[in-house]
Amino acid sequence: MMRGLCDFVTTHMNEALAVPLIIQGGMGVGVSNWRLARAVSQRGQLGVVSGTGIDTVLVRRLQDGDPGGHMRRAMQKFPIPQTARDALRLYFRSEGRSPREMYKTLPKYKQMVSRAHQQLTMLAAFVEVHLAKAGHDGLVGMNLLTKVQLPNLALLYGAMLAGVDYILMGAGIPREIPGALDCLAEHQPASLRFDVEGPPPGAVEHLKLDPREHWDEAPPKLKRPRFLPIVASNSLATVLVRKASGRVDGLVISGPTGGGHNAPSRGEPRFNVRGEPVYGARDEVDLEKIRGLGVPFWIAGGAGSPERLREVRQAGAAGIQVGTLFAYSDESGLAEDVKRSVLAQAARGEVDVLTDPRASPTGYPFKIVRWSADPGAGVTRERICDLGYLRVAYATPEGKIGYRCSAEPVGAYVRRGGRVEDTEGRRCLCNALMASIGLGQVRAGGWVEPPLVTSGDDLKSISVFLAGRSRYSAAFVIDYLLSADKRNEATPLGAAPPRVTS
Repeated sequence: MMRGLCDFVTTHMNEALAVPLIIQGGMGVGVSNWRLARAVSQRGQLGVVSGTGIDTVLVRRLQDGDPGGHMRRAMQKFPIPQTARDALRLYFRSEGRSPREMYKTLPKYKQMVSRAHQQLTMLAAFVEVHLAKAGHDGLVGMNLLTKVQLPNLALLYGAMLAGVDYILMGAGIPREIPGALDCLAEHQPASLRFDVEGPPPGAVEHLKLDPREHWDEAPPKLKRPRFLPIVASNSLATVLVRKASGRVDGLVISGPTGGGHNAPSRGEPRFNVRGEPVYGARDEVDLEKIRGLGVPFWIAGGAGSPERLREVRQAGAAGIQVGTLFAYSDESGLAEDVKRSVLAQAARGEVDVLTDPRASPTGYPFKIVRWSADPGAGVTRERICDLGYLRVAYATPEGKIGYRCSAEPVGAYVRRGGRVEDTEGRRCLCNALMASIGLGQVRAGGWVEPPLVTSGDDLKSISVFLAGRSRYSAAFVIDYLLSADKRNEATPLGAAPPRVTS
């Protein structure tokens, strides 16, 4: 195994964390919020908050008046008080924002950002994890997208300041993350290789965070969270377990029926009559080989049933990761009107889930829910990139680093060296997913960004789970999933098979 730059970290090695049967999916933007994660953790399973876009989520909640005072309460606990004070001064509106008033936005992330910007990002991650962990001793994780590189180091550090127990990452190859966690746990500088399109020969760029720049006094002692990469193939699982920059503590094996971003199909791309990617035998994961890697693993994608939990346990898995059922629970961050509308039609079997190969600027297939009451159906969305989380970096002819997004205005994208064909069918997921949690931006003329909802294929058969109900809690989901598997006592991590190293 590759040794991390900070492999002297030892304080976390002997912790006897439990291995949950159920991991709640880390659904962004803001669907897996602190309320949902807390409800799951209180029931002895792994609640997960989404870190994607959480800095924008925080400042928009503040501009909406912070109902209940939860953001401000958690901000008071942030160990860099001036950052919390500055955030309140800049963004908090005690009376809330007028419904026709635009949200004030944050500067878009770049390779080099100010210390204040890094600290605001840390604050946002801290707040979400702190609230999820409040009032119980359960486990809480944070989910991040590897593809959204720019804010990830600050998000990791902020989550660790709040005592996050697990980090989960997919949508890419998070090979360097374990080593970064080792460094951050010791408040040492951490770096990740920065993906830049078209760099000069031999040029390598990095993203860096030095925790020591953020403290005037001795920083608090931190633990290194467990790390679970989300993978869709045996080869990637093997590479991460054996050759990552530090310890990998388990794997989430995700299939193409899960919500959000899916892995592209392997081999020559093929599409069905609906234009969806076709997955075949090469996309199936050999669970026996996964078992041989010697770390706990969970199955995700179409796993939301007690029967599936029993099956994967018999195949040697530690349990399942479930997103769709939790996404429509009372505690999730989906806007209430969206939640009620989708569930009402899903109960009648009147929803569809399309795997769109073009919608996401990342290039990964993306699941989109379609239902007749969708407020975004038929709406021509403005091409815009004012949040910028899914931008890619590229080398300019002048030797600098620029940023572009295939969902931005076509002319701007082409001027920045992009190909016009790459813009076809792209949607601004950043703004659309913000709208799905009730934080849609107000545009010129008072037009509000409509939502775009993502779910796994399980949504099409959720009527069986609903059994006539119009709403349900996260606790109800857990009881349902455990109903066919009474072995619901978590096992110590040390009871897992011995780890294979090279």
